[in-house]
This record gives sequence, structure tokens and C-alpha cells, in this order.
Amino acid sequence: MSNYANLPAPSPEQGLNRYLQEIRKFPLLEPEEEYMLAKRWVDHEDTEAAHRMVTSHLRLAAKIAMGYRGYGLPQAEVVSEANVGLMQAVKRFDPEKGFRLATYAMWWIRASIQEYILRSWSLVKLGTTSAQKKLFFNLRKAKARIGALEDGDLRPENVKQIATDLGVTEDEVISMNRRMSGGDASLNAMVGSDGESATQWQDWLEDEDADQATDYAERDELEARRELLVEAMSVLNDREQDILTQRRLSDKPVTLEELSGQYDVSRERIRQIEVRAFEKLQERMQELAKERGMLASA
Repeated sequence: MSNYANLPAPSPEQGLNRYLQEIRKFPLLEPEEEYMLAKRWVDHEDTEAAHRMVTSHLRLAAKIAMGYRGYGLPQAEVVSEANVGLMQAVKRFDPEKGFRLATYAMWWIRASIQEYILRSWSLVKLGTTSAQKKLFFNLRKAKARIGALEDGDLRPENVKQIATDLGVTEDEVISMNRRMSGGDASLNAMVGSDGESATQWQDWLEDEDADQATDYAERDELEARRELLVEAMSVLNDREQDILTQRRLSDKPVTLEELSGQYDVSRERIRQIEVRAFEKLQERMQELAKERGMLASA
């Protein structure tokens, strides 16, 4: 996929607005056209076909990237990481599974952005547990829901509520809030007095990742479950996929009212479709998990 070098790339000098205008010139693909391009890539490694699939989804990558503002990182870099995830999705996309590239790509895009954010917070020891990562990426939303938007330490009642909502300890909430409020710091910052006794922050950090195999195992499991979800989506028809994606798989879920207007049906009908689609998706995921030995047989 070497011709990705000529993709438009956001930069601080260029400005995001200009980049967003530039990527709008790439046309979106019809389902049949997307399928044929994907087949050309899978069967013949046609880089031109892959390039067209990537460029037609740059707007999707940028939209998802905009949902990760507020982590103190250059937005252009976040968009670039989103594009990396998009390219990985195109590389692995199987058109025979029955779902659109956008549905598959959103998971790769989000994973790429989140890994970049976690890497960039160099001084913050986040650990590898899902609860800690959930806390990192949801603390701001949790604070906004309860109106705790000011900087500094949270009130005890707010700490307790957030810890309950996110399934972590109160100490973890306090620690993460202080880290995120204070921002990142240089690992080369000096600690102590001047002279030979002075040390750097990095000299005080301990490597708590004694077992890297565990890290890779957890990442593999997450990827397996992501693939499982994407494959299970094929049991849904186009309308069910769209409604479920907009309602439950989007950074900014669409309201029932908005979807009722899109499909010209009642809000209750949209809710029924969403619930049934979610049930079908869960059933199919459980079936696939059992087939692959990810769940014990009933």
C-alpha cells in the first residue's frame, strides 16, 4: 500500500479547516463500488483500489478524531493517527462478511487514536486494566454529567459517584483527575537540588509491566472481540445496522427523534428496531464466541 504517501495530511501549518475542506473532494462510494474495490484489493492487492477506499473514508476518520479533543494533544496528530487506523482497516477488510467498510473501520480508527493518546501520556502510569482505560477516556464525560467541570480536586460526593458509575475505586478517580488536570510533564525534568545529586523524573519511575505477555494477551483478546462484533453485525439488515450504529456505536449517539425523522417512522418503532437489533447482535456474538472457543458451552 505504498501510494499512501500521497494522501493529504493535516498539519499545524496547514490548519485543520483547510485539511477538512481538502478531503471533502474525495467522493463517497456506493455499496457496489466499495465491494468491487475491496475485492480488487483482497484478490490482487490493487493499491489504487485500496487508496480509493481510504480517501473516501477520510471524513469518517476526521469526524471520529474530533471526538477526542481535550487530551492536551495536537488535533492534527490525532487526525493522523485516525488515518493510520483507517488504513489498517482497509488492509484487513473482507467484503464477503456482508457489512460496510465504515462499520468495520470505526473500531480500528478509535483503537489507533486511543493507543496514541495512551502512549503520549508518558508520565502517567495508566496500567493495562480495562477499568483504568475506561476511567481515562470517560472521566471528562462523567464530570460533565454531574457538573464538576472546575479544575482541581473533586468533592468527595462527586468522587464517589464517578467511581460507582465507572466501576473503579475512589482513589483511582482522585489520582486520574489530578493527573489529567495537571497535564503531562517531561520525563527529563530535574528533581532535587543542583549538582550531582539532582536526578530526573524518569529515574524515579518503576517499570510495573513485568509481564509483557499479559499486555499482548489482553490486546489480542480485545482485537478478537472487536472482530467478533464486526462479523456479528452481518446478521442485521441495512436499517438495523444503521440504527444500532447511530444509537449505540457512535461517539455522539443520535436521538430517537432524529432517527424517526430519517426513516419516517415513530420514535417507538425506532426503539423497537434498536432493541431487537441489539438482541440479535448479542445472540450472534455468543454463537460465534462458542464456535471459536471463547465461551464455554452451555
